[in-house]
Amino acid sequence: MKIKQIDGAESNLVVDLFDKYRVFYKQPSDLELARRFIQARLEGHESMIFAALVQHGGDIIPVGFTQLYPGYSSVGAFKYWVLNDLYVEAAYRNQRIGEALVRVALDFARGRGARFVELSTEVGNRIAQGLYEKIGFEKHEQDPLFLTYRIAVE
Repeated sequence: MKIKQIDGAESNLVVDLFDKYRVFYKQPSDLELARRFIQARLEGHESMIFAALVQHGGDIIPVGFTQLYPGYSSVGAFKYWVLNDLYVEAAYRNQRIGEALVRVALDFARGRGARFVELSTEVGNRIAQGLYEKIGFEKHEQDPLFLTYRIAVE
């Protein structure tokens, strides 16, 4: 497996995965919306996307991705990153691909002077919660539907 940061010219690598991610969160499938959204984030330099690629037969195929958005604290005068999306194809789960994507995202944030990385996941998504806690994320907030986790990276 290889993880690479993608740019606008490579957005097609994650469009299908992003659509499946949205479907997981009970949104209707819409590949054109997914394509436009991903392309706009990358072209506008509004997010960073990392894709997990594996060799399947003679092809290199994308099997997972994570997307990060920058955040800033004016009062604290620091930057942080929000790991907003993490998705791995069902057939490739339990192979530490999700963990590898998160660790690459943490290294990326650390390398850009961020104070922490934050993420949210559904209260019922115990598998994701277990992964985040294993990596070292700590629960920061909870509302009726989502848990927010943070990990220091400075």
